[in-house]
Amino acid sequence: MSDMFKGYRGRALETLKKFNIRVWSEAEVKTTRGDFRGIVLPRSENDDDRHMVLKLDTGYNVGINVETVKEIRELGYREAHYKIPEKEFPFSPNKPRVKLFGTGGTIASRLDYRTGAVIPAFSPGELYGAVPELADICNLETEKLFAVFSENMGPSQYITLAKAIGEEIRRGVDGIVIGHGTDTMHHTASALTFMVQNPPVPIIMVGSQRSSDRPSSDAALNLIHATTAAAHADIAEVMVCMFGPTSDEYALLHSGTRVRKMHSSYRSTFRTIGDIPKARVEKDRIIPMRKDCKPRRRDREVSVKPFFEEKVSIVYYYPNMQPDIIDSLVDNGYRGIVIAGTGLGHVNKPLYPAIERAAAKGVAVYMTVQTLWGYVHMFVYDTGRDLMSKGVVPAENMLPEVAYIKLGWALGQTEDLDEVKRLMLTPVSDEITPREPYNGYLVFQGGIPEVERFLKRYHK
Repeated sequence: MSDMFKGYRGRALETLKKFNIRVWSEAEVKTTRGDFRGIVLPRSENDDDRHMVLKLDTGYNVGINVETVKEIRELGYREAHYKIPEKEFPFSPNKPRVKLFGTGGTIASRLDYRTGAVIPAFSPGELYGAVPELADICNLETEKLFAVFSENMGPSQYITLAKAIGEEIRRGVDGIVIGHGTDTMHHTASALTFMVQNPPVPIIMVGSQRSSDRPSSDAALNLIHATTAAAHADIAEVMVCMFGPTSDEYALLHSGTRVRKMHSSYRSTFRTIGDIPKARVEKDRIIPMRKDCKPRRRDREVSVKPFFEEKVSIVYYYPNMQPDIIDSLVDNGYRGIVIAGTGLGHVNKPLYPAIERAAAKGVAVYMTVQTLWGYVHMFVYDTGRDLMSKGVVPAENMLPEVAYIKLGWALGQTEDLDEVKRLMLTPVSDEITPREPYNGYLVFQGGIPEVERFLKRYHK
């Protein structure tokens, strides 16, 4: 196919040829459903042959059914270049040093018009080209460790990242930022919390829900907030920095072991579960929300423990679950199983023999709750007591994903199940808390009169 008509075929191609319109033309399209003006974009090779695509002046793309087209007029031609050039970051001796590690994800992405997918393509250096405000915050050094979507992050990446962070801290950086896809950011945040202990500087994970080519992208503002936190926050912990409300008002710093992605598309997707966030970040200030955070230090001491056993699984319990689920994991050599149980930490009785067999073979079995908020309480009902007698260990108020990560980390260091239990139940940083504060559980339910009054008064 000629570059003039990239990706177009069938009726859509015939329409472009009829009006002598090229891909990348700026065009006015008159249709039976109204008039549109924008740049004619290439089609994804996987799409149908009935639509043409325009990028409007607003930055959004619109698909137009060619059967509705009455006329197309070319106004000009300007091929779009979506690659942002890298720029050398300016140095200022009075600003703190921040290291930005790139791993991929939407905060470092562009739109691939061959497939129509968002792909990780921006290098960390290009991020400065896109967000020059970063130069007002710090002296930024960048390094691209990976270029993967977050679903492809795993133990090998956690270990590489933990070691790299340790090296940069010992080199003297004042803060770390990690660009990461949002889908599994909370998993990586947990892994880094356990692998990089007692850091003297902030370690901030950041991503974006919407890619950089969209007008509603949160990438730039999230990166500004995260860099501000890494450079200036007095909190030396692993944290996630993302939008607080859905608007551009501020970001929140969440503990790496109490944060979770809670919405598939909202920009304010991340929530602290069972507690409150560490701080609020605005463009020019950081407002603490808690008084028990570990403070920034001047030393370069950090404990890096890059261990992970990959043969660990998480099982989400459901009614009528069959014992072969547990048996198959044991038969395939899994050394650890985290169960997300119902209520206070329960499963059905048919699973008891399988759990007992697993424990007898030296498999570490831990119980969490699928309610997310709250604690495992296995002394209340017979079910809980029976499960503990068969070898299940309650994981307090660890989130299921956090317990999974921590069990992999613990089993990566020892085969002694007593030592594994000690590691699991000894808090490193907020994964187990002595209590849930009164405002650690807030779920606003629409339709409730007081909630509706609040929403109408403060937010749309």
